[in-house]
Amino acid sequence: MRSARTWGAAATYPRRVPEGHTVHRIALQFDADMVGRHVTVSSPQGRFADGAALLDGLPMVASRAQGKHLFLAFGDGTDEVLGVAAARWLRVHLGLYGAWDFHGTVSPIADAAVAAASLGAPRVRRARRMGEGERDVPDGPADDDAPWPPEPVGQVRVRLATEATVADLRGPTACTVVTPEEVRTVVTAAGPDPRTAGADGEAELVRRLTSRRVAVGQLLMDQSVVSGIGNIYRAEMLFRAELDPFTPGVRVPAETARALWQDWVALLEDGVRTGVMVTRADLSADERGRATRTPALRHAVYGRAGEPCLRCGTPIALAEMAGRKLYWCPGCQR
Repeated sequence: MRSARTWGAAATYPRRVPEGHTVHRIALQFDADMVGRHVTVSSPQGRFADGAALLDGLPMVASRAQGKHLFLAFGDGTDEVLGVAAARWLRVHLGLYGAWDFHGTVSPIADAAVAAASLGAPRVRRARRMGEGERDVPDGPADDDAPWPPEPVGQVRVRLATEATVADLRGPTACTVVTPEEVRTVVTAAGPDPRTAGADGEAELVRRLTSRRVAVGQLLMDQSVVSGIGNIYRAEMLFRAELDPFTPGVRVPAETARALWQDWVALLEDGVRTGVMVTRADLSADERGRATRTPALRHAVYGRAGEPCLRCGTPIALAEMAGRKLYWCPGCQR
């Protein structure tokens, strides 16, 4: 088992919409600390009371991510989807403002794997917030006299709890109990996700992207074309590919589309492993270490409007595309 993580004071990050790597890390966190255990489900806010009643007391049998969707499987079942036979599923989409807060025994996650939590160990009074800039924060004294479970903070839509771990969900766009058939519908409509698509993912992305007349900068954010890419990854991937974001998909060469998929595979795996989006390709090992601690050093174009391009010196441009800010270099991305 990995050694325990060193916990420190909370870091402060600018608000950023959760992207695919965060949802996969949340799935891994549930896999580490709740899958295989019976879960108490409640809605402190009250808005999910009916759904909580359907899940309360059932065992969590699996945790899966598809792009920006999180699926938690509950109860024994015969209808298999996502490789799991479960009676009911909780589907969560964090949207712009959603986040999970984990309290209690919170296992470390590294190298795309997790160490199982020990239910017999003394309670680890720490917290991890995942969704709007992941960080670990102190959660009170590690002693047996501290209140357990902790009181909900803010508008908690749903609380999932075992004897050792509590997960609180706040501010999601979607939080619903769904059937296996409804899970299939969501997954079938979604574009390929590198961590679930298998060998056909690359060809599927090429087909979906190069058959559309929509700008590639918009297509990469379309979750029916490819899963998990958000505003930051979109801007950085197009910069890395030296591709004009306004190029229609039908004019993107298949070779370039394949390169975009391969880059997304690598960036997603790195994000899942580290929990941080470091997208600059020009960093030394030491510089990358500093970038993991300093958000302003992580990206080549995102958030750098008006600043000189790190590659050619042209001022980074900013425009709006489909209601979201788009950053790119007019000098490099022709």
